[in-house]
Parts: sequence; structure tokens; C-alpha cells
Amino acid sequence: MTPQLATDPALWPPILALLHEAFAYMEGRIDPPSSLRRLTPEALTRQAVAGEIWIIGAPVACVFLTPQPGALYLGKLAVAASHRGQGLSRRLIDLAEDRARALRLPALELETRVELVENQTAFQKMGFEEVGRTAHDGYDRPTSITYRRAVF
Repeated sequence: MTPQLATDPALWPPILALLHEAFAYMEGRIDPPSSLRRLTPEALTRQAVAGEIWIIGAPVACVFLTPQPGALYLGKLAVAASHRGQGLSRRLIDLAEDRARALRLPALELETRVELVENQTAFQKMGFEEVGRTAHDGYDRPTSITYRRAVF
């Protein structure tokens, strides 16, 4: 399965359904709750304009890519439970690296929540290194970890 750039608003409902299914395990684990709760079809249209949305399959996997100064930001990386363990996350991260090169950005950057240690382990195995911790508004403790990987 090859990643495809999603630009058709008809894809927004299945992308949202994938994200809700893939991120359901975070409910009750992360504080504050995921920004996914506020994600709408209109927000996906804005993402498609400000950056890119890539999908694999119907979709069974997706990632949002947003150029920022000095890095390509990866957001909402998700794989359907039925397709995990097939290397789809790695394929999307490899695609992100290709896109960063094309955009002449020297790094990939992403965030994961402090509570999601399995995500931290997965990103570290893919060559990402922790570069910072941040707190959501109203929190006096770190709630997110920022990871970065150089693009060669």
C-alpha cells in the first residue's frame, strides 16, 4: 500500500473515523484530553491547505505534515488496529522524511504525551530523540514530549 496525498473533502469523515478509532486508547490516560476532540472536517480542510494529509488505503493509516521553521512537524500519526504491525507508521515517517527533503527542512519533529510511554519507545526506535518537554495551558507540569530526527 502506497501513501497518497489526501485532498478530497470526501475523505475527511473516514480520516476522522480512523483517528477516533486509533486514538481511543488514550481516553482516560492522558490529561488534558486529546485535541482530537476538537478536530472537525473544517479543521482537516485547513490542515490540507496549511500542510498535507497523507493516507494509506481506505484509509487505514494517516499522518498530518506541517512545515515549520527548521522542521517538518508530524501530527496525528495513526494506524487502524487491524493494520498494526505491518510497518505502516514507518512507511509514513519515511514519506515525511522524503517530504522534508523536498521542502529543504533539516528535521522531522513530533510530540507525544508524557503518559504514552509505548509511543515514546516506538519513536525512539525510529531514531527520534527527545528535545524538550512542554505543558499545556493551565498545567504546571510537562504534558508533552517533543522528539526530533535529523533528515539526511
